[in-house]
Parts: sequence; structure tokens; C-alpha cells
Amino acid sequence: MLLETWLETPDWSGEMSTRVADLSYPIGRFERPEEITPEERRNAIASLAEMPEELRNAVEGLNSGQLNTPYREGGWTVRQLVHHIADSHMNAFVRVRLALTEDWPTIKPYDEGAWAMLHDSAAPVEWSLELVESLHARWVMMLQSLTEEQWRQGYRHPESGEVTVELATLMYAWHSRHHVAHITHLRAMEDW
Repeated sequence: MLLETWLETPDWSGEMSTRVADLSYPIGRFERPEEITPEERRNAIASLAEMPEELRNAVEGLNSGQLNTPYREGGWTVRQLVHHIADSHMNAFVRVRLALTEDWPTIKPYDEGAWAMLHDSAAPVEWSLELVESLHARWVMMLQSLTEEQWRQGYRHPESGEVTVELATLMYAWHSRHHVAHITHLRAMEDW
């Protein structure tokens, strides 16, 4: 997904309106900031730390039919969203680790739509929920240890250019809230 297609998000709200103008982007567009403050980094780390529980709460009690319901017409199912988050965040974690251990490496993009169609996208959501919990625990631990210099290291994305560790952290905090909102919005619309 290109950086320019991501959306700006508020902090976790706890409540989701049953009316969202754009079902693809229920929390608003991500805007690449000119400058990132330490407070914004701390907030992003907090979002990444909260995300596994928020995701688990979003799917709690859903039956197989509900998990196999698309969040919008033509969109992925709730089950595919959960597995996509695990796929995407594994890639992001590795990208950040590469950025911290190499000199501006060029990362390899992947076709997230094709990944969502692979057979394992029918797996129980619990598998990805557990993966996300462990992954985010390590990710947050790593991010909390970074120096100012490390925050400004980064990687090159062939489609969207240079991404610093701090920008990637904000992007994936947004990505976390973005997909949890897809699920909570669907639940509110369907009264699940």
C-alpha cells in the first residue's frame, strides 16, 4: 500500500459511530507529518502496545459467519483483516529492524491483496491474534529503547520513497487503528 493512501487517525476513542462517510477509511486519512515530536512517537508506541487487546476485543464473540463477513462491499472479510494485520505488521517489524541494522536498505514490497487470498487466510483468527500479541510486545520493547539517532534511520520503499523509523511507527499505529475501526464499525452497523 502506498504511503499516500494511508489515513490520518485520532487516538483510540472506544466508541465508533454507526455512520462513516468512507467505509474504506473509517478514521480519516494519514497525513505524512513534516516533523515528528517525541510525544507523537510515544503516542504511536502506546497505540502499538494497545492494539493486540483492541483487536482481540473487536473480534470477541464473533461466530464463523460474522468472521467471514466483508467489512464493506468488495472489501476483505473480518477474518482476512485479522490475518492481514499479522502479515503487514510482521513485514513492518522486519523493515524497522533492517532500518536499524543496515544503512537505508531498500525493502521489498509485497502484494497484500494476493497474500489475503492465500489459503491460510481461512485459518482461525486466534492464530493471528496470538502472533500479533507476541509481535507487538517485541516491537514495543524495541521501540522504547531507541535513541534519537535511531529514530531517524530508515529504509527505502521502491514505491513511496524514504521512510524513517519514526514515520513507520506512526504509520503502523495508524494502520492498527484503521483496521480495528473496520471491524468495530461493521459490528456497530450489524448490531453484533
